[in-house]
Amino acid sequence: MSDIKDLFGDEIVTGAFIRDVRLPYGAGTMALITLDNGHDHTKPSTFGPGGLTSLNEALDAVAARDDLVAVGLTGKPFIFAVGADLKGVPLIDDREQAKAIAKLGHEVFRRFGELGVPTFAFVNGAAMGGGLEVALHCTYRTVSEGVPAIALPETFLGLIPGWGGTYLLPNLVGAEKAVKLIIDNPLAQNKMIKGSQAYGLGLADALFESADFLEESLGWAARVIKGEIAVRRPEVDKGEAWDKAIDTARFALLNKPQAAPHRALELIAAARTATRDEGFAAEDDALADLIMSDELRAGLYAFDLTQKRAKRPAGAPDKALARPITKVGVVGAGLMAGQLALLFARRLEVPVVMTDLDQERLDRGVAYAHGEIDKLLTKGRVSPDKANRLKALISGSLTKDAFADADFVIEAVFEDMAVKQQVFAEVEEVVTAECVLATNTSSLSVSEMAAKLRHPERVVGFHFFNPVAVLPLLEIVRGERTDDATLATAFAAGKGLKKSCVLVKDAPAFVVNRILLRLLAEIVQAVDEGTPIEVAERAAAPLGLPMPPFVLMGLVGPAIALHVNETLHAAFPDRFPLSEKLAAMVAAGKTGVYRPDFTLDPEVVEIFGGGTSPSTEEEVLRRAVEALAQEIRIMLDEGVVAEADDIDLCMIMGAGWPFHLGGVTPYLDRTGVSERVAGGRFLPAGTASLS
Repeated sequence: MSDIKDLFGDEIVTGAFIRDVRLPYGAGTMALITLDNGHDHTKPSTFGPGGLTSLNEALDAVAARDDLVAVGLTGKPFIFAVGADLKGVPLIDDREQAKAIAKLGHEVFRRFGELGVPTFAFVNGAAMGGGLEVALHCTYRTVSEGVPAIALPETFLGLIPGWGGTYLLPNLVGAEKAVKLIIDNPLAQNKMIKGSQAYGLGLADALFESADFLEESLGWAARVIKGEIAVRRPEVDKGEAWDKAIDTARFALLNKPQAAPHRALELIAAARTATRDEGFAAEDDALADLIMSDELRAGLYAFDLTQKRAKRPAGAPDKALARPITKVGVVGAGLMAGQLALLFARRLEVPVVMTDLDQERLDRGVAYAHGEIDKLLTKGRVSPDKANRLKALISGSLTKDAFADADFVIEAVFEDMAVKQQVFAEVEEVVTAECVLATNTSSLSVSEMAAKLRHPERVVGFHFFNPVAVLPLLEIVRGERTDDATLATAFAAGKGLKKSCVLVKDAPAFVVNRILLRLLAEIVQAVDEGTPIEVAERAAAPLGLPMPPFVLMGLVGPAIALHVNETLHAAFPDRFPLSEKLAAMVAAGKTGVYRPDFTLDPEVVEIFGGGTSPSTEEEVLRRAVEALAQEIRIMLDEGVVAEADDIDLCMIMGAGWPFHLGGVTPYLDRTGVSERVAGGRFLPAGTASLS
């Protein structure tokens, strides 16, 4: 144990504090254990070796007593517990250490089912991972309807719920619901459920309002103890329904390369017939194996990026310099403009006015935003009153005079430098000198866009990713003359929009598009040379991107891909060759290489035909990853972002780079491509990998 504690030397220990509670209705005395790490809700209680030891000592104390009728477990205000403290995991270099941590959790938690008196978990706040697992070990559970987050997110990171979750949960609610919570939800962007949903799934035996939650829970527990309430749970079907749930999950995981969800599914399947000791022993082995895997280390690195670095952007100026935003202008009324108008109105709750030169197009843009609000209302995401207020915030105007009192104006017009320069010149004539002018350009120079203005210092790049409401990344681009006040206002706006912001130098295509286009350029060039499209598509599979390169190109649009490629070719002709065949495909009006039924379009195949130097899948992958390593090394040398961490953050949150791979640079480091091509690793040894 001492060796394990040394790895978690800076652990914020979650204490287990006991107080006696006289239960109502004359039911007797309950020892109520409260989990509390001494901090407010911004630092949730977790279980490291110290926390597990504290809980074990509390259980020793209550087990020694003969005057108790029950033991209760709850958390500090707003938090029950959110699982294992993983800070020391990257320092574990021995499987026996890993297995010792797994066994320690089991040894402590299982005591809640072995005390000789009933145990009650009163889930008063967020309960995730080990926090939910310790509740599952209790005899009974109540949950507050105000709990915002209940989950078993381990497979999202590269672990399994290894302190009883994969055994206890399916035996409580059945295999289908267990698969949903342990595998489906984590792989669906780490989806959480609320207290009322947890009750509906059968995780809790009673649901109470937040205001009187503990009082109501204690009263309910007293009546259970006295026999006035009989807790009845549906019998779990361990026959055909169990098999069907496992088979369905196996099919869904066929194309998922992550080890953790597959291992979790094996444990859920075995839980049908395993004893508790067998189930827990299997979890110990699975946890030990996964802790000693690159997948977990990469997942923890990615989690740290998205939860910490994204909230403290490198290079962001002092937030005190930010100016308030009381009104927003959106130039344009197309799909992107409509998405932006909706986002600003919904998140900042300030008036948003859209402009366009055509009344019909303007009306269509405003109607789109209003229609999306109606959809939110239909889904219960906003109240009728909130929907009306949001729609009232979004309006349209045929003149830019409507921007006179705006503090922030963003353009979303055609991706052409001359057009954007003209738009900003017209906007500058009507706005105040302090109004921020933002461009949503995906590849054009922000500095050049601002060069002819009287106040170029107030122009900033504000590059969203489509769909705007879904993808969390916002590349904030500092032009050559962008001042700190403008930049600080942009970051404050991005935070208000609930986006993860990364500061980017004004360089062609910035980060995500530059890297994706370098990858796509290599793939397209291989096809130009004679490699079949389907071979080139399969070659990129080990990268784990959410969709193959040509499918992605179809989503973005070949015309846009060609335009960005032309921008990059103008800047870096040796690394971004132009594809005459891609240009011919765009000229032919093709919107992708696939038809609606996802078969290859024979006309596109013909356009790309004629090459005489086909490559194998292995050769295409090799040239693609080497190109990525070269481009990233150049971008870091150019100072496009502060560090490789920002490259990974951008690719995870803006391009869907697989979380379990940790981003693009860990993948290149682990496969040796970084050292072969870029002269060294992008990250220190042991970051996002075992070594």
